Order: sequence, then C-alpha cells, then structure tokens
Amino acid sequence: MMNFKKYILAVSVLTTGMIACGNDNFNGGDPIKPTNPTSGDVKIYTTTSSMSQDFERTFVNFNKTASMSPKTIKIDESKTFQTMDGFGSAITGSTAYNLLKMSETDRAKFLKETFSPTEGMGQSYIRIAIGCSDFSLSEYTLADKPGIENFALQEEELKYVIPVLKEILAINPDIKIMGSPWTPPTWMKVNNLTDLKPHESWTGGHLNPKYYQDYATYFVKWIQAMAAQGINIYSITPQNEPLNAGNSASLLMFWPEQQAFVKTALGPKIKAA
Repeated sequence: MMNFKKYILAVSVLTTGMIACGNDNFNGGDPIKPTNPTSGDVKIYTTTSSMSQDFERTFVNFNKTASMSPKTIKIDESKTFQTMDGFGSAITGSTAYNLLKMSETDRAKFLKETFSPTEGMGQSYIRIAIGCSDFSLSEYTLADKPGIENFALQEEELKYVIPVLKEILAINPDIKIMGSPWTPPTWMKVNNLTDLKPHESWTGGHLNPKYYQDYATYFVKWIQAMAAQGINIYSITPQNEPLNAGNSASLLMFWPEQQAFVKTALGPKIKAA
C-alpha cells in the first residue's frame, strides 16, 4: 500500500504565453540592429505561422525605467497573491502516439527543448487524463465493465502515455504531474440528480451519488497504478471542464457536487490510502 503523504486538489489552468518587449532606438534615423543575448531575465520561445521563427529562443531583461513599448509588465514586489505551482502542457493519448512516431533522436531533442530546466523551456507541470480525454485514440475509462473491481490501466496509458512520461521524467525528474478525468465510467452516470435515470453516454450526465465511494476508489486505484509504473502523481482535479457537457467525453459537475464528492468520498479515501 502506498503512503499518501500529501495530495493537492487543484484547479488546472494550462497557460501557453508569449510576451514581446522592445522599443525602437534610432541613431541618425537608422534603427540599431537588435542583438541576440544568450541570457536574460525572461526567456522567450517564438513560433510564427509563417515559420520564419520556429521555436526560436531569445532573451530580454526587465527595465527599472519606463519603456516606450505599448505592452508593459509592471512588477510590484511588495504585493503577493497566489503561489503558482508551475506551468506546462497536457500529454494526451494522441500527443504520446505522435511523439512515439518520431525518431528517438528527434523526440529526445523536442522533449529536452520543452521540459529541460537547463537546456530548454523548462516546463514544470504536465496534465494527463484519468481515462480518455477529447484527444484520446478512443473513448474509454479504466473500468468500463460495471464494478470497481474491474479497474485497470488501458492500452493508451501502458503503450503510449506512460512511456513518454518516463522519457520526460528522465529529462526533468522534478516535474509535477496532474490527473484529471473527462468522464467517469458510464455505469456511474445519471441524466440528472432528480430523476437519477441511467445516462450511458460518454458525453454529459452527472455522477450518481450512489457511486461516490466507488468513484473515489477509482481515483485512488489510478494513483496507485501509476505509481507502480514509476509515475508519481502530484495533484488531481475532480473533473475536467466541469461546466462543459458537450465535450467528447464529459461530465457536468457543479460546485455543490464537487464539494459533496470531495468531502464525503474523495478526500477520506485518499487520506485513508
């Protein structure tokens, strides 16, 4: 049995951003040609639609004086807000499938450029699906046959996602991994919380309160199964896009449902494990 020291129930905001900073300096009417520094306060990776820049790395420094740039970031070090756990990417079944179609050399180069904190972008967080996502090779969960005793990792995890995660962890052992489900097993779903009629569809529906305990066990079994594969899970969310019932593989899970599920089932089950 694993020792669950700490788990974080997190809200996932995966952000990919690009900040352009600069001003025009003129000397006698001729613009000064920009230099290409090899270090700076901010590391920028740029890819343009024309591919004139393809994952090109540049650096800029923060200024202590005002800038002519129309886009200026001002940092007030006297005020602090939420602590950021990290920034990163989603690794889906289709992502892993395509990465494994690359040559080992090209894939290693790309993963190093993306996840290495010393030789690349240094992304520090990865989100993966618990079961299928809307970018999976097929729609499935980890217990499609009724009964939580039928839980098992599937081909998408074992053949594609886990091998890619292991390659990333070899590059950045400190990377944090978050798990989010797109849908519970369909036998756990109902049409609404009033009628409680079966909702045997990948799309929409609600989690039947009758199966709160089984679904919490599903999370625990997934964390343990991934650990057995050498993948330690740092955080989980109760549901991906909980207000989106139209996604391919989805579940409506309003905040009172999440609160009840975490309080009565998921939290206690994780603590007990």
